[in-house]
Amino acid sequence: MTAGGGGIVTADGGPPVLAVSGLGKGFRVSRSGGAGTVRAVVDVDLTIGHGEIVGLVGESGCGKSTVGRCILRLLEPDTGRIVLDGTDITRMSRRRLRPLRPKMHMVFQDPYSSLNPRMTVGAIVGVPLRTHRVVARDKIGGAVDGLLDRVGLARQLRSRYPHELSGGQRQRVALARSLAVRPSLLIADEPTSALDVSVQAAILNQLAQLHGEFGFSCLLISHDLAVVEYLCDRVAVMYLGSIVETGTREEVFGSPKHPYTQALLAARLDTGAAGPGAAAAGPVRRRAVLAGELPSPRNMPAGCTFHPRCPVAELPLCADTVPPDVTVPGVHGGSHSARCHLVHTDGRAPDIRVAG
Repeated sequence: MTAGGGGIVTADGGPPVLAVSGLGKGFRVSRSGGAGTVRAVVDVDLTIGHGEIVGLVGESGCGKSTVGRCILRLLEPDTGRIVLDGTDITRMSRRRLRPLRPKMHMVFQDPYSSLNPRMTVGAIVGVPLRTHRVVARDKIGGAVDGLLDRVGLARQLRSRYPHELSGGQRQRVALARSLAVRPSLLIADEPTSALDVSVQAAILNQLAQLHGEFGFSCLLISHDLAVVEYLCDRVAVMYLGSIVETGTREEVFGSPKHPYTQALLAARLDTGAAGPGAAAAGPVRRRAVLAGELPSPRNMPAGCTFHPRCPVAELPLCADTVPPDVTVPGVHGGSHSARCHLVHTDGRAPDIRVAG
């Protein structure tokens, strides 16, 4: 993605489905000595092109879900700009935003809590069809059956209630409801993490199939690198509220530049789930162990927020100065950038996974 004279454009030269710039969100919390603010999201930039799946990855508590909810205006952002299909929705009133709601939907992590327990499957999937007048009232039943077919559910389940379904079936209902109005943008927030391992692959395959059929753009929020590598075209890596690296799937998994991304991949590779390039000839890779715990967003480190855990941090530079976003040449031909003082525009970067 690049910024052209008329604004942000995608790799194919067209405007993106979603363009987020400078997004910030904080929460007021009580603490000893008075109230304070937790900075959950800090200056996030993100773009998603037509039909593109972008993965947002990072440790639990880094702000991924907050980004998704701010994009959909389920939470009100404090700063930044959100443009959906060319329309700035950042400060749009709820009344004006309502006609745009069909363009954006979310699939939540826990399908049970996101479905109304007092409604049948048929009623749940039919609500958006009726609310947004997608089809005539007398055709809603047929449309619901068609959606159940597309997500792999038997039509007989339309009279069941959520508690009568398995976790995988409930998530398929959530997918059917989200796709009923054919949104431009689907945000999937950890769509498989609450499911049994045995059904996770089936849901991911279903999501991939639906993406091919409906052509929606998707922000996939996940802490599971294998899921992101399987489904996504591009990847954004998040740490303590900020995006520290972005690039195509091939760039981020095959040639990571930021030390935090390298540490995430090294931990994944250490379990035997090797990704692109893991078995390639070259320097011996080792597990990159990070010192300390994820800092509290109540007390953000100065400078680079990753520096207290970074094994290659250069002091005082990394501790005192916020690093810039550095764009590097794509080894695999795609776009690539990292927010790190030690990454250079010619692509040089430290690799904390290389045994010394």
